[in-house]
Amino acid sequence: MSRYKKRRKAVNSLKFHRKLLDSRGVRRLEQYRTQPMRDFEETNIEYYRYAWTQGDSFWNLSNENYGDPNYWYLIARFNNMPTEAHVNIGDVIKIPLHLTTALQVIG
Repeated sequence: MSRYKKRRKAVNSLKFHRKLLDSRGVRRLEQYRTQPMRDFEETNIEYYRYAWTQGDSFWNLSNENYGDPNYWYLIARFNNMPTEAHVNIGDVIKIPLHLTTALQVIG
């Protein structure tokens, strides 16, 4: 089943975009809405704390912890930080221990 099947759609027809949409012959854009972030504090996901150091990235941490860099978004979402720009050196982030369990929670 597609992960988008249950997602709500939004229509983007803002005046701000009108000139661009008109130039492309498009009246409106339908987009999938971003799912709200879940509060992982309410779950029983096991994690460990990691102090962010210079040169760290979600990509590398995913590769080191899960053997696959493509799960970087899981660590980012678990910490409510969409990009590395939101993390400062010395910040302590949480890294889920069990990949499968964490993936089930974020749906």
